[in-house]
Amino acid sequence: MGIVMKKLLDLLSEEAGRAFEAAGYDASLGKVTVSNRPDLCEYQCNGAMAGAKQYRKAPVAIANEVAEKLAHSKVFKEAAAVPPGFLNLKISESFLLEYVKGMAAEEKFGLETSPRPRKIIIDYGGANVAKPLHVGHIRSAVIGESVKRICRYVGNEVIGDVHLGDWGLQMGLIITGLRERKPEMVYFDEDFQGEYPKEAPFTISELEEIYPAASARSKEDPEYKARAMEATYKLQSGNRGYRALWRHMMDVSVADLKKNYGSLNVEFDLWKGESDVHELIPELVAYMKDNHYAYISEGALVVDVKEETDTKEIPPCMILKSDGASLYNTTDLATIMERMRLYRPDEIVYVVDKRQDLYFEQVFRCARKTKLVTPGTELKFLGFGTMNGSDGKPFKTRDGGVMRLENLIRDTREEMLRKIKEGRQMPEEEAEKVADIVAVAALKYGDLSNQASKDYVFDIDRFTSFEGDTGPYILYTIVRIKSILGKYREQGGEIDKALLQEAGNESEKALMMELTGFNAMMQSAAEEIAPHRVCAYVYDLANAFNHFYHETKILGEEDEARRAGLVALLGLTRDVLECCIDVLGFSAPERM
Repeated sequence: MGIVMKKLLDLLSEEAGRAFEAAGYDASLGKVTVSNRPDLCEYQCNGAMAGAKQYRKAPVAIANEVAEKLAHSKVFKEAAAVPPGFLNLKISESFLLEYVKGMAAEEKFGLETSPRPRKIIIDYGGANVAKPLHVGHIRSAVIGESVKRICRYVGNEVIGDVHLGDWGLQMGLIITGLRERKPEMVYFDEDFQGEYPKEAPFTISELEEIYPAASARSKEDPEYKARAMEATYKLQSGNRGYRALWRHMMDVSVADLKKNYGSLNVEFDLWKGESDVHELIPELVAYMKDNHYAYISEGALVVDVKEETDTKEIPPCMILKSDGASLYNTTDLATIMERMRLYRPDEIVYVVDKRQDLYFEQVFRCARKTKLVTPGTELKFLGFGTMNGSDGKPFKTRDGGVMRLENLIRDTREEMLRKIKEGRQMPEEEAEKVADIVAVAALKYGDLSNQASKDYVFDIDRFTSFEGDTGPYILYTIVRIKSILGKYREQGGEIDKALLQEAGNESEKALMMELTGFNAMMQSAAEEIAPHRVCAYVYDLANAFNHFYHETKILGEEDEARRAGLVALLGLTRDVLECCIDVLGFSAPERM
């Protein structure tokens, strides 16, 4: 394992620790952090302040002794004690160069991947069959996809599951709606014994129109609702015609979902739904009863999940309603049971609206109490806030309806295309392809740069801007680097042979220091399941690069070796930036 396998701050802390030890103090006092006064120094160590009491000595006296021991350090080129006892540190260019060279040479930039990879299932997306995806679906898809990629990047085995809503009353409503429109269809003939047609008798747009009409009618017409409930029951009990219709609905819907999720670079490993665990529910119920976990309360079957330490009321988790019907809780618990059997995950992460907090608290407690999971299995709820309009309320269309996700993507894409055409001449076809790529970055970065649990305002002007903390700004930076590297190649330079050199100015050193933070950032993003950490890092890195670019002659540099060194630094910066946007779930075009 190269030098690079350790995080830079750990290496700096070890060096400071050795100096504390050499001066007669505890090495653990040598913890180094990034300076909170970058105008004075790059790093700082406050160990002398922490050790003053223990050693009954003025902190500044301790700091001075340690600074003396660091006078000949190969790691720090400056170590100064300043009252009341801080150590101000500057890293040596040669040590920094060695570290960055290591990053360039190692796979994954020397990231220390876990010696014991975990198996993680991420439950995200949560689409309903036969209903179009709307803006409310964007966050689960975008956050879940990024969390999956981050956890996978640091070495875990990760399975993404869309967990479709494909089994409830909506199915009965659609079947009833279809029966009203086309009663002559073979699926409704109880005596039919033959093979059902291979082709679906409807398109996705017909399905998407039948469902809301049937749903609205069932709210006003109790008799119609009863028929829909009857159809749902028949479907779930295995009625041949209804099952065949249901399979058509699934095929047509899933094909459309794959297309829509695909346009956001969102991919699932599993396309399972509530229907997959339907057969497990009787077994789950028997298990809960036989082991005395569940009891009958007012006709319903429930499991108590409250604990003595609870400050708020946690109601029992209902397994079956009084009429024997199952609920979301039932299918979620049966899904946990199935996941443990098929995959034995170490962790299951649910990426769902934070308003479902109490519901998941109940389900998780119930799964633990009833031993559906092993004591070591982690169940995590990553609750996200809402995407709001400029009025601060959940995002709606101009006429107050819920906006379809594909329309949101289309609007963002059109705005992006307009800005790209304004900025430069580009063939129409290329401009459209670039607009597609940049629009996805604008949407995803706009979402992911906020902490997941916070609400945010969807602001199309800001999200599609090439300036500020936005997706297009990040892509523009990457494209700028690609363009310089392309010119270097045209001039006959060989990028693969370019060797990194010591930093020649402050902004170049600052860029190198920013690069060194990659490993620590990626590990904490995975541990905290926090994509916004990657966004914050990428933005800082892009800023450090642009600052360096404005202050440094790159291709105009006369000294050939120095020019090659700058090019090598550009190559590494591009690679780290592209790696980060890949785990966020978007990519950069070749030009913009």
